[in-house]
Amino acid sequence: MNLDDLNFGNAFLYSCYVDNAFGHEQFVSEHVISFQISGETHIDHQNGVIVLKEGQLMISHRNQLAKAFKYPAKNKEYRSLSVMLHTGRIRKFGMEHHYALDKKYQGLPNILLQSNPFLDSFFQSLVPYVEQTSQVSKQMETVKVNEILTLLLETYPELSTFLFDFSEPFKIDLEEFMQKNYQYNVPIENFAKLTGRSLASFKRDFQKIFETSPRKWLQEKRLSEAYNILKKKQKKPTDIYLDLGFENLSHFYSSFKEKFGVTPSMVI
Repeated sequence: MNLDDLNFGNAFLYSCYVDNAFGHEQFVSEHVISFQISGETHIDHQNGVIVLKEGQLMISHRNQLAKAFKYPAKNKEYRSLSVMLHTGRIRKFGMEHHYALDKKYQGLPNILLQSNPFLDSFFQSLVPYVEQTSQVSKQMETVKVNEILTLLLETYPELSTFLFDFSEPFKIDLEEFMQKNYQYNVPIENFAKLTGRSLASFKRDFQKIFETSPRKWLQEKRLSEAYNILKKKQKKPTDIYLDLGFENLSHFYSSFKEKFGVTPSMVI
């Protein structure tokens, strides 16, 4: 049975696929910890690619771009459980347990962790929540989030700076950032936040640098890159459109033909 992605409450996400799948959400707005039950998750993020394998845990830092590709195992469906560590809940936990909340985290944005019987048991305890989604209250969510925070900090105390970093992105080189990250299909507001700007400031700076609007530049950049890949690397259109930030194959084909006068498959 293919359940796709199932949210139960605001803090938990259960994913179940029988075929390869692509995660459409590409902006990680809150810390999240994921447990791979079966299959693999390949995360394409700003610093490279990380593979989450069966039985492994991964914790991801808030405010980053990432793409998730989900692969079932042989004769097994893809299954994973994730807990969203919302800033408000973490801040309250940190204040109640007297953690330092003013240090900025400088390490890797995604960290693979080895599980243990306590962490395994925690994720197993979430299974009934999947089956009884309508009965998951805010109080139950808070108890489970506090439990995973306690387990993480007792097992990996070095994660305290990671978890309790509430700083916002600072202003960075907009041109360099966009050239490296144009392939992520996220709202303009997310690009603005990650470059340390308000939306108005982002649009103003963008116009000065690129002499066009963000939406138009992104479309042109993605299409030009698609043409070069199809022409030089002889890849299939179905193999590249998601990697370049297009929402779906139909949109890719229509936009490509409008710009170049031919369909992507005619370029190969």
